[in-house]
This record gives sequence, C-alpha cells and structure tokens, in this order.
Amino acid sequence: MCEDHHGGLGRRALLATGAAAALTLGSVSFAAAADGERESRTVRGTLPPGSPDFVYVPVEVPAGVRELRVAYTYDRPAVPSGTTGNALDIGIFDDRGTELGGRGFRGWSGGARSEFFIRADEATPGYLPGPVREGTWHIALGPYTVAPQGLSYEITITLAYGEPGEAVRPVYPPDRAGGRGRAWYRGDCHLHSWYSDGRRTPAEIGALARAAGLDFINSSEHNTHAAHAHWADVAGDDLLVMLGEEVTTRNGHVVALGTDPGTFVDWRYRARDNRFGRFAHRIRRAGGLVVPAHPHATCVGCNWKFGFGEADAIEVWNGPYTPDDEVTLADWDSMLVASVRDGHDWIPAMGSSDAHRDPDTVGHPQTVVLADDLTRQAIQEGIRAGRSYVAESAKLDLAFRASGGRGDHAGIGERLRVDRDTPVTVRLEVTGAPRCTVRFVTDQGVLHTSAPLPVSGSGAVEWRTTPSYAAYVRAELRHEAAAGPVPGALAAFTNPIFLGRQ
Repeated sequence: MCEDHHGGLGRRALLATGAAAALTLGSVSFAAAADGERESRTVRGTLPPGSPDFVYVPVEVPAGVRELRVAYTYDRPAVPSGTTGNALDIGIFDDRGTELGGRGFRGWSGGARSEFFIRADEATPGYLPGPVREGTWHIALGPYTVAPQGLSYEITITLAYGEPGEAVRPVYPPDRAGGRGRAWYRGDCHLHSWYSDGRRTPAEIGALARAAGLDFINSSEHNTHAAHAHWADVAGDDLLVMLGEEVTTRNGHVVALGTDPGTFVDWRYRARDNRFGRFAHRIRRAGGLVVPAHPHATCVGCNWKFGFGEADAIEVWNGPYTPDDEVTLADWDSMLVASVRDGHDWIPAMGSSDAHRDPDTVGHPQTVVLADDLTRQAIQEGIRAGRSYVAESAKLDLAFRASGGRGDHAGIGERLRVDRDTPVTVRLEVTGAPRCTVRFVTDQGVLHTSAPLPVSGSGAVEWRTTPSYAAYVRAELRHEAAAGPVPGALAAFTNPIFLGRQ
C-alpha cells in the first residue's frame, strides 16, 4: 500500500465546471499489475471551512483492472451548540469525465456508506456496474458541512487486476400495470431504498406499498439512478413502478417523477449558477415531471431556492404532517391566488411519504389521482392536471364537486364555467375521517368550516357561493386540535376547483 498526502489542499486546481466551482486535487497513479493482484493507495488531506461544494480526486486507472474499490473516513470533532459539524459525501465518475450532465457518472452514496466497489457484473447499491476502463477516474467528495476545525479525510483506493466479469444487461419495470380504466389511483412518489440512504430493499418497499393500498410508486433515490434496474421484480399487474431520482442540490431537492429508465439528472449546482432550468428540461425530455420536494424543510440544503417557474407540481405534504408542511401549504395557496390574479397557469399540489426506514410509513401521505388507466403517462397527466387529492392513508376516500347553472359541474382540478353571479354548490363526501373537520378554502381564505364528522368517519358537507365571491374552492380535512404534532393537522386536502369563466 502506498500513501499520498494532499495536506491542506496541496497540489490543487480550482476549476469552474459550468456549475459551482470545484476543487481538483493531485492525481493518484497506479501501475499495471498481473492478473489476481491487488494494489492500494491511501490519500489524506484536510478541507477548510468554506471549501467548494465538490472536491475531485483524480485516479489514474491502468488497463486490466477488474474491480475498483474505495473506502473513506473523516473526522467528526465536537463543535459548539448551533455550529455544524463535519459531513462528507462521496461518489465517483469514470474515464468519461466530470462534465456537468455528462456521461461519466458511475455512482453516489452521499454519506450513507463508508466504502463502495464497481465491477462489470456488480456494484455497491447506488453505483452502476460496468467495465473499469483505463483512464482518469474521479472520486467526488462533497463536503456537505465543515466544522470550524476543518475536515480531515482519508481515502483508500484499491484496484483488483484480472479479466472483467460479464456485464449485466439492465431489466426495467413496465410502463403499464393492470388498471381499472378511468379511476382514482393511489400512489407514493417519493421513496428511498438501500440504493441511496434508505434501509429497505425494493422488494420490502413493494410489499409495504401493496399493504398500504397503493397502485403506483416512484423510485427516487438521492442523486443516482442506480436503482432503476432493480424494480422489475417488484412491479406487477397490481403495482406500477415508475422510475426517477431525488435531485439533491445544495439549494433544495426536486423529485424527477417517472423518467425514462436509466435517466441521470445532475445535481452539482446552486440557484446562483442558473443551471436548474437546463436540468428541469432534462427531466421533461426524459418523460418525467419536475416536483420540488419539501420546499420549506429545515435541514441544511433542503429549503427550495430555485423558484417554481419550472415546477409541474409541488410536494406540499412530506411524511408526517409537521410545521414546515403547514408553511408549504400556505405558500402554495398564495400561489393559487397569484395565478387567479395574473391569469397564468396554476401548479398542482402532491404529497408523498419520503420514507427511508422503520418507522417511516410508506403511503403516509399518498396522492390519489384520477387517471385514464394505470400507466406512467396517464398517472403523470392526472398529476400535471391537478386531478388529485392527498390523503394520510388508503382508509380515507373523498369526492369533491362543484355544480351550478344548468346542470354544469366540475371536479378536482377542473373549472366550473358559469357566470360571476351564478349560484354554485360545493359538496364534499368523505369516508374514513372520524372526528375530522372540513374546511372550504378560497382565494379569500377559509370561508366555511364544518362541525366535526361523526366517529364513523363518513359524512357530506355542502356550501353555497358564487364565482364573484370565490375564484376557487379547495377542501381540507383536519384532525381535532389535540391530534398530531401540528394543531389541527391535515388528514387530507384537495387541489382546487376553479369557479367562473376566466
């Protein structure tokens, strides 16, 4: 084993990569060796506070390598209360380079693993199997947070020489499941398996999704599409598995929902780099939807700062209902008011579990979509059109409709096109929501609140208005004030019904 010391960022080059500035350190070299041999190099260094978002360690890989393995550690010194400590993410790019959006990506595990390997026939979850070709590879370090004392790291790279194994051909889940024609379908579009920082296998997630009464799910691993080829055995006539990614930038996370198999979406940029639009278009070109996730989450880097001009939908409710979801709901409602005022398109809301491990509940919450069939395209069309509501579980069903004029009516995500002063009746029918209160929310705020539903959880609530008084109406079902971490936490909410001819 040989050692190399990068010291306090010695032998470095600061490169503008078309995204945030990145630091490239001195390269690590290996000489060719005989089949069956293994050779290791260890590098050490220290990253100071204020380091670039990404630090690359070039590795010169000779011909004849069967397997590349990387292990790393870093120090975690004590820090004062309120000060961030050390957190160092890791991934790798192959001989095709580190160009933003390029083809060189071979895997990312963030901070979930301390080592990984790549071979032609297999790779650590989160990484892509394939040949270990001759050329310059780059270990990518992401100093997520750095303590005032700095972040000292040690990386050991091990090459195993010999004939490569046989490359695997990926098999992906189908775009269609056995649906019920035009119907309401339940799904959870934000889930994590052991292919990023989750602890569940795809098979375990599939079983939990079926137990939760879901019809569809979306694979959304942090910054990697390596899970795409591992869902085919989970999908079936009763469960549509869509493929995507949670694009986890330093300025917020976005779910790429239902992209083509094998689609990689880069994350190495901040809002100030003006690159998000390019990758939002990348998601759409690959057949996916752009869904900013947990926009007001409080974790470092989780708060959404790219604006919503590229969003196809917004994840308003993420996991157990908490104060940041309440803030996101209010923010989304303000966007609805602005869309009515300015006459521009509105952005539908969604909810997903973001489940990682026990005790996270798959399908809490879930998005219930009116779609023409249980296919990727039909589900996406329903989400994009806002023909959906969000419920805390499959026990809760609702039907929401507005009617007026000469028998005209409209449902969730639709417009009731009647004159300004035409009387309109709004009706919500509910099952599975014991003691919940119904609120009808408009561009003026909450204009009607019901008495609590009976303990049976079933009931119907009506309210009468006109388009001149309410430009839209959406429904919220809230628990009794004492339930949950937020007083009056949501049990369900709908996308709006718009009223009037505009």
